Amino acid sequence: MTDNGKKQRKVLAVVTNYGVEQDELVVPVDQLRGAGVQVDVAAVSTDDILTLVGDKDPGKSVRPDLTLDDVDPTAYDLLLIPGGTLNSDTLRLQSATTGIVRSFTESGRPVAAICHGPWAVVEADVLTGKRLTSYASLRTDIRNAGGEWTDEPVVTDGSGGWTLITSRNPGDLEPFVGEIRTALAARP
Repeated sequence: MTDNGKKQRKVLAVVTNYGVEQDELVVPVDQLRGAGVQVDVAAVSTDDILTLVGDKDPGKSVRPDLTLDDVDPTAYDLLLIPGGTLNSDTLRLQSATTGIVRSFTESGRPVAAICHGPWAVVEADVLTGKRLTSYASLRTDIRNAGGEWTDEPVVTDGSGGWTLITSRNPGDLEPFVGEIRTALAARP
């Protein structure tokens, strides 16, 4: 419980240990933690997460809290999937990631993915009928997975029994984090 009597919200961010877009991980994590949300970052291993800026320049190192294999997805209110081309391409190949995504969608808990992050949702085969955005190069993958792609800063789709929040790139972080906060506030 928090000081105001409300249950503290818990967010799980899933990444690989190399190639996550720095701001797509660091900005939401810092802003949510600053708002009193517990955010755990899970990576493939316990080694430092080496972020990138613009998919090429070295960024900050981030220490993961746990590994993907150690995650109990039922302990969290929302799943955050940052992008970065290398991160997202590797993350979607992790069987633990697919299981985590499906745990959230099957239980009706929200998933928030930015930039290339929706690749993990594509891989989990849960996009049928969903409207979403992403980095533009994912649009064909999204359509092939049964989703409806659109080019907007942030899209929230609550159809199908679960909420999907998506954004295109680091330039959309303000509305993206705003929608995450709204989704967390709406949780029972």
